[in-house]
Amino acid sequence: MADGKIVIKTRHGELSLEQLAEAQHGMAHLMKEVGERYHVLYYAAKALNWKLAQYQLNQVIALFRIGATLRPKFSEDLNGFIKTYFQPMSEAIRAQDWRIFEEAFKKGIQGSDQFHEKYGYGFIHFVLPKNPPEMYDLTSRE
Repeated sequence: MADGKIVIKTRHGELSLEQLAEAQHGMAHLMKEVGERYHVLYYAAKALNWKLAQYQLNQVIALFRIGATLRPKFSEDLNGFIKTYFQPMSEAIRAQDWRIFEEAFKKGIQGSDQFHEKYGYGFIHFVLPKNPPEMYDLTSRE
């Protein structure tokens, strides 16, 4: 510990905790992956591939939790978003109910727009791509 600061030794040299914190990806990086997974989530559910839909939603929730940890100023809103928007989606997936899922999904997009506006990013609006992702076979195996 130099000057009361914690220093981490790596094979590349020494880094302070402050340097490690600054090297962490920000919300923009996380939200890019959220958008990609949200796209897959929708079309997986539409194809009635409920396992893939739940997997994608779980990954989105994990990304929100990482964001809440790395960016504490967003923590309350990110955790609230999980409860308000993602829990109803998860319930619809468990019930295998496309109609309820689609309604919850659309509410999630509206909630996203509200939070972007709140934090000064009102120019960001998620638009669901018109086509399913080509990198996945969305066919349910059940």
